[in-house]
Formats: sequence, structure tokens, C-alpha cells
Amino acid sequence: MADRLFGALARAAALVTLGLLLAIMVALLIGAWPAISKYGLSFLTSSVWDPVQDEYGGLVMIYGTLATSIIALAIAVPVSFGIALFLTELSPAWLKRPLGIAVELLAAVPSIVYGMWGLMVFGPVLATYVQQPLQSMFEGVPYLEAFVSGPPVGIGILAAGIILAIMIIPFIASVMRDVFEVTPALLKESAYGLGSTTWEVVWKVVLPYTKTGVLGGIMLGLGRALGETMAVTFVIGNMNQLNSLSVFEAANSITSALANEFAEAGEGLHQASLIYLGLVLFFITFVVLALSKLLLSRLQKSEGAKT
Repeated sequence: MADRLFGALARAAALVTLGLLLAIMVALLIGAWPAISKYGLSFLTSSVWDPVQDEYGGLVMIYGTLATSIIALAIAVPVSFGIALFLTELSPAWLKRPLGIAVELLAAVPSIVYGMWGLMVFGPVLATYVQQPLQSMFEGVPYLEAFVSGPPVGIGILAAGIILAIMIIPFIASVMRDVFEVTPALLKESAYGLGSTTWEVVWKVVLPYTKTGVLGGIMLGLGRALGETMAVTFVIGNMNQLNSLSVFEAANSITSALANEFAEAGEGLHQASLIYLGLVLFFITFVVLALSKLLLSRLQKSEGAKT
């Protein structure tokens, strides 16, 4: 009887989770339907966002969300990997615990604090010591000049991406460290006994054994980056125009647009377009999760192929 009751409760919990997911999707579809019926998929390719003329397109926000998340991952993944590698393989015993706690404490800092620090401290430093030297270096160089163009104010896509990277490093590094530590010591000691270096042990033994957990940690960080609101709102510039593809250009993201405009949006097409942006973000997150599952399945199928 107890086993049947436990099984029923577990099944009910799973069904409730699926029901909540479907309810969120249906609510977003209903709220966004006026914008979907008017714009359709052209909403995703239009960069016009003009509440005065009641014309809306989500390209600028989608581009800002994807660009900042990609920059954040490009910075956070190698840094997190280095932190996890140092803590599990190279760190002296007296440093391992305090350093691990310090990294995890970064996750406890409120996002609005990251945003304020990024706007008042990091932004001016980025503009003075990175953006201005790069603009002087690439002046007159085709493509590269446009890539670093923009007013040197320290806010924009790159600043938001770096702030996001700092925010997701604790999540990715903690997961990587935990999965590295569950690698059987016998496997690593056998590799060392055969003459492998620390890097070879990590690359050929630890990573293949823990690839599922590592990829899960990266996806956790990506989900955090895609959904972050306040920190991005402070440093991305909140400009609904796509003047160039410069990493220093002010832009907007889906979350910052929702935070800035949803409370003041009137009922009708403006509110429906903002909900449409939320639906797009929901779809992006779903696609990222599906691709990660597909990658994991392909990795598992390829195991043992070389042998």
C-alpha cells in the first residue's frame, strides 16, 4: 500500500510539472495572440519597435538576448573549467575549501548589485581601457572598425555579456567541480601510472566520464544568462534600434524590454507584443534544452566507436 501511494504521489508530481508547463505555454499564446495574428513570423525579422505608431518587431531584442548569452558562455565556460580543474586537481588542500566557498558566494550576490557595479564601475573601465584603445587600433580597418564602433560610454552588448559571464561562472564552475570529483580515483590513478600528464588525465579520462554533468552545468548557466533581467537592464543600453553589429553598441534584450515596458504597456497590441517576446524566449529556452539533449544522445551513441 505504501509503495502504491508513493508511486501515485510521484506520478502526480510529474503530471503537475507537465501541467504547469502547458499552462504557461497556453497563457503566453493567448496573451500574445493579437500580435501573432497581425505579424506572424515577420515579428521575428522586424527591427521596428514604435509604441507611438503601434508597430512592433522583436529582432533587436532577440539579437540582444542571443548575443549577450553567447558572449557570456564564451567567457564563462573556459573560466569555469579552469576553476573546476584547479579545485579538483591542482589546488593545495588548504586553499581548496575557501576558494570553493568564495566562488559559490558569487551566486549569492543579487543581480541588481551586479547591474549597479557594471554601470558605475565596470562600464567606465571598459570604455576607457578597452573600447577606446580598440577603436584607435582598428581605425580605418574594414569590418573591424565597425565591430568596435559606438560611443565610448561602457554600456552595450559586450558589457552585458561580461556581466552575465561573471554571474553564471559560479553555477557552471560548481557543477563542473562536483562532477569532476565523482570520477573514480582508480581511473585517474591508472592514467597517471601510464605516464599521462594532468591535462591528459582531465581531457581523456575525467571529461569523457563526466560529459553529461559538464554539459548540464553549461546549459544551467545558459538558462541563467537567457533569463537574467536586472543586471542586463542596467548595462545593455535599452535601445530598440539595431544601428550596427558592434559589440559596444547599445541594444536591448527580451528580459530588459519586458522589465522596462510591461508595467506601462496598455492593453492591446503593445502588451500582446511584449507577451509575444516572452513566448519567443520560452521557445528559445526549449530549443536550447532540446539541442543539449540531442547532443548528449549523440555523445552516448558514439561511445566505444573508436574501440
